Amino acid sequence: MIRGIIIAVLVIGVAGTAFWGYQEHQEKNAILINAENNYQRAFHELTYQMDMLHDGIGATLAMNSRKSLSPALADVWRLTSQAHSDVGQLPLSLLPFNKTEEFLSQIGDFSYRTAVRDLDKNPLTDEEYKSLEKLYEQSAEIQDELRTVQNLVMKNNLRWMDVEMALASGKEQADNTIIDGFKTVEKNVTGYTEANVGTTTFVNNQKKENNFKKLKGKNITKDQAVALLRKYSGIGESKDARVEKSGKGSEFEFYSVSIGNGGTDASMDVTKKGGYPIWYINNRNVKDAVISLNEASRNASKFLNDNDFEQLELFESAQYNNIGVFTFVKTIDGVRIYPDSIKVKVALDNGQIVGFAADEYLRNHHDRETAEPTISIEKAKGYTSPNLKVMEERQAVIVNDLNEEVLCYEFLGMMGKDTFRIFINAQNGQEEKVERMKSTEQLY
Repeated sequence: MIRGIIIAVLVIGVAGTAFWGYQEHQEKNAILINAENNYQRAFHELTYQMDMLHDGIGATLAMNSRKSLSPALADVWRLTSQAHSDVGQLPLSLLPFNKTEEFLSQIGDFSYRTAVRDLDKNPLTDEEYKSLEKLYEQSAEIQDELRTVQNLVMKNNLRWMDVEMALASGKEQADNTIIDGFKTVEKNVTGYTEANVGTTTFVNNQKKENNFKKLKGKNITKDQAVALLRKYSGIGESKDARVEKSGKGSEFEFYSVSIGNGGTDASMDVTKKGGYPIWYINNRNVKDAVISLNEASRNASKFLNDNDFEQLELFESAQYNNIGVFTFVKTIDGVRIYPDSIKVKVALDNGQIVGFAADEYLRNHHDRETAEPTISIEKAKGYTSPNLKVMEERQAVIVNDLNEEVLCYEFLGMMGKDTFRIFINAQNGQEEKVERMKSTEQLY
C-alpha cells in the first residue's frame, strides 16, 4: 500500500517536472522566435533602406534647384537615420562594423548640412558634386553586398540567433554567411570613408569624443585618488577606503573611490590621468533648509574656484527638496562656452557640497580660439521671430546637431507666457537651436 502511494507520488512528480520542463522549453522557444523575427525584420529593412538611399543619392545628382534638391537631400538624411537604427537592432555589437556606421553618419551629415542651407545663394560646388557621385558609387557597393547576404539568408534559411551565439562565444564558423558578408561590407567601406567623403567642407568628420582625450597631467595613484575624495568630502579619520580601478574594456582609466565614517558615505570617480574628479556624491541626510539658494550658489562658486575650476559663471539654479542644484558654464571675455559645463549640488541645511558632476566639462574643455562673428548682433536678431520680445543677448559657443562647436548669438526672450532661448549662428545667421525654458512644475 505504502509502496504504491510512493510510486504514485513519484510518477506525479516526474510528470509534473516533465510538464514544467515542457512549458519552460515552449517559453524559451517563443522568446527565441520573437528575437529571430526582430533580427530578420531589422536586416531586411536595412537592405531596403540601402536600396532607397542609393536611389535617393542618384536622384540628387539630377537636381540643382532648392525647391527640389533640398527635400531630396533631407530624405537622404532621413534614410541614413533609419539605416542607423536598423544596424543598431542587429546583434553586431561584437562584430567590427564601425566604419560602415561612420560612413552612414558622413552621408547623413553631408545631406543634412546641404539641405538646410540656401542653395539658391550657395549652390552645390563641383567638389560637392564629385563627393555625391562617389557616395552614389559606394552606396551601390554596400547595396550589392547586402543584397548578396539577403539572397543567401533567404535561400538557405539562415538564422540570426546563430550569428548572435557565434559572436558571443567567439567561435565564429568558417562558413558563417552572415558574419562573412558583413565583414566584407566593413572591409570595402574602410577603403573609402575618409578619402572620398571627407573632402567636402560640409561634412563633419569629427566624431564626438566619448572619452577624456583632452585631459592634461600625470597619472595619479590610488592613494592620491583617496586623498582627493577626503578633501572633497571633509571625511578625515574613517574606515578603510575602497578603491577599484576601471575595467579592461573601459574607454579611459579611472578610479572609483568610496569612504565613510559611520554617519555619512562619500563616493567619487577620478580620472587616472591628471586626477580630475568626474563625479562626486556625499550620501547624508539633509535636514530642513536654512540657507538661501543665493548663499548656496556662492558656496558652489567658491568650491569650484578652490578646486581650480576657473572662469565659470552661474547659468542655472534649481531647488529639489532641501538641495540646491547649480549649473556653471565657462565664460571667456563675456562669451559663454556651453560645452564646458559643471553641475554642483549644495545642501541647504549647512551649505555643504554634496554632489558634483564634471563629465561634460572634462570631455569638452580645451584651449580654444573663438572665431570673430561676421554678422552683427542686430542683424542676427533680425533672424529671430518678430513675436519674440528679447530680454537678454550675448555671444555663446554651443554644440550643434552635427556635433560641431559653433559661435552664436544667444537671445533670451518671451513669446506670450513662454520663455525661449534662441541661438543664431554668428557666421551665417542660421538658426542653430531653439529651446523653450522650463517653468516651475505644478505640484499635484
